[in-house]
Amino acid sequence: MNYSSETKSGLRAYLARSDPLRIGLMVSSLPLFIAGWWLLSIYLQGQNFYYLPTPLEVWNALVASWEWDPVTHQPLLANINASLGRFALGFVIAIVIAVPLGLLIGYSYLIDAFSKPIIEVLRPVPPIAWVPFLLLSLGLFWGPVITIFIGVFFPVLSNVIFGVRSVDPLLIDVAKTQGASNRQVFTKVIFPFSIPFIMAGLKIGVGIGWMCIVAAELFAAQGGGVGVLITAGQTIGRYDIMFAGMVVVGLLGIVTLTVSEYLEKRVKIWMGMM
Repeated sequence: MNYSSETKSGLRAYLARSDPLRIGLMVSSLPLFIAGWWLLSIYLQGQNFYYLPTPLEVWNALVASWEWDPVTHQPLLANINASLGRFALGFVIAIVIAVPLGLLIGYSYLIDAFSKPIIEVLRPVPPIAWVPFLLLSLGLFWGPVITIFIGVFFPVLSNVIFGVRSVDPLLIDVAKTQGASNRQVFTKVIFPFSIPFIMAGLKIGVGIGWMCIVAAELFAAQGGGVGVLITAGQTIGRYDIMFAGMVVVGLLGIVTLTVSEYLEKRVKIWMGMM
């Protein structure tokens, strides 16, 4: 067994071990957070500051909104489905464009030379800065979708480019020595090596995508959405509903991140990296 294999084996054993202290910290962190939130809310309400509801008030608003939300005038599930639909569409469009483009930019210095100035100009612009323009030009449905696309596109693109450029030149030389064509080098060496980087980019994009969809829906959205729920709750002074929407966004982020981590794990197993 080489050093790399021993290192990976030791890391897996460390992460998988049942450390009582580690488990105890994981189990206690969320209850302690909720308790601190509750105490802070009670204290602030005693000071006539009613903008931070208690966890119980948020929970009651969440349960009531599941049946019928008085703000968006539809069940909470309909708002979740609206946000999920926009998120999924923007995410898929970003992947379909960013992955092939990243592979080409990383592989071809000519394409890299042409595209680099454009990418470096657009990359630093926050996705939320595009929201007013996108809503005015593309409407209340496609505006949030393209906002998500912009937020997800650049992290995925950067990771794919980095993955292609991280390929060991020795592997490429060996493949060419064995008679592989440029196309075979690309499909059999470069692309498989880049897959873990692509998956890492997708995982980063999931978190950014949810921030983008909420930011876009805070301005406006067609057919409801969790961001609409947050904004409308704040507008009418129902801060319990506003925080309930924030909790839903957090839960949706956890679910989608868990799915992406599962897919990343399956890909690594398929490629023999675990």
